[in-house]
Amino acid sequence: MTEAMLNMLNAESVWNPHYMYLIDDLEKVQKRATKILRQCRCLNYRQRLKFLNLPTLAFRRNRGDMIEVYKILMGKYDPTLPSILHRNINSTTRGNPLKLCTYRPKYDLCKYNFTVRVISLWNSLPTHVVTAVSVDSFKNRLDKFWANEEAHFDYKANLSGSGFARCF
Repeated sequence: MTEAMLNMLNAESVWNPHYMYLIDDLEKVQKRATKILRQCRCLNYRQRLKFLNLPTLAFRRNRGDMIEVYKILMGKYDPTLPSILHRNINSTTRGNPLKLCTYRPKYDLCKYNFTVRVISLWNSLPTHVVTAVSVDSFKNRLDKFWANEEAHFDYKANLSGSGFARCF
């Protein structure tokens, strides 16, 4: 395994939890940090994030996941290793041309793994975002596409889009 994959999978349950009470605990850190500024003390958490133009930690984790998927699919890591993500070559009519195959994990242990977690969000991205020529271009297009998302400043909201394409 490459170093990047090891870093990505190492302690994933800590830095990307799926239980709401653990997500709340992580967001509490940022909530306290945003109260340090005097002009933000009287604002609620969502208003403080908007005032500081600071996305939630959950939003930043999703953004980071999409950047990693882009890097994996574009071969930015060692291309001689087998890919952990599988492209859906059967779907040509809807969605982006780099759709990923979805599958249902047999065990709950794998349900929140990176390779399962990112598929529906990646498949919901439009073509002009996923076909970017560089990582920086992808980041800029993704930021523009998600600019008006409610999840940007509300960690309990979900990012819109759920494109499911099954591989047969």
